Amino acid sequence: MNIFRLAGDMTHLASVLVLLLKIHTIKSCAGISLKTQELYALVFATRYLDLFAHYISLYNTLMKLIFLGSSFSIVWYIRHHKIVRRSYDKDQDTFRHYFLVLPCFLLALVINEKFTVKEIMWAFSLYLEAVAILPQLVLLQRTRNIDNLTGQYVFLLGAYRSLYILNWIYRYFTEPHFVHWLTWISGLVQTLLYADFFYYYFQSWKNNVKLELPA
Repeated sequence: MNIFRLAGDMTHLASVLVLLLKIHTIKSCAGISLKTQELYALVFATRYLDLFAHYISLYNTLMKLIFLGSSFSIVWYIRHHKIVRRSYDKDQDTFRHYFLVLPCFLLALVINEKFTVKEIMWAFSLYLEAVAILPQLVLLQRTRNIDNLTGQYVFLLGAYRSLYILNWIYRYFTEPHFVHWLTWISGLVQTLLYADFFYYYFQSWKNNVKLELPA
């Protein structure tokens, strides 16, 4: 554990809390992509297959449970909550997210650290997480009406991965033999997908105007 890893985890946790705050308090999921949330639920379900079989630490187990539980609860809220689901913009959230799942799975079958079910699912979760934000970004570009909580949610998600890259750099120089190419490349791709959003987010903050993404 180092300061960058901790900051990344806390930023990731903050993104989840912001989204749950929006959904639970305001009873709205406007501007939130169900497709992205379903992909994240699949990411965590396949990444944490060892949840009850491989104990690392209490902190690690708690974080896994939080991300698993929150991701599936968010999907449930958007799909089934009688008030929240009314604000879901189904007509705009049309990204065919299932087209992302199969290529990521096939890539995991070919490129993995070890050809076992656990390692294949781990690689699959890395590849899928790298592109899971795409339906959300497309939805924001289509609607162009980004409220503060939605903007903060997406920003925190991007910031979490950026902090993890700093964590990897730190560990590379401080830990012998710390090389994880699959994780690094997937994380870099994921961070690059946020570049455009980051630019407009900081522009809106700098100029004190409402956040809008170009169509």
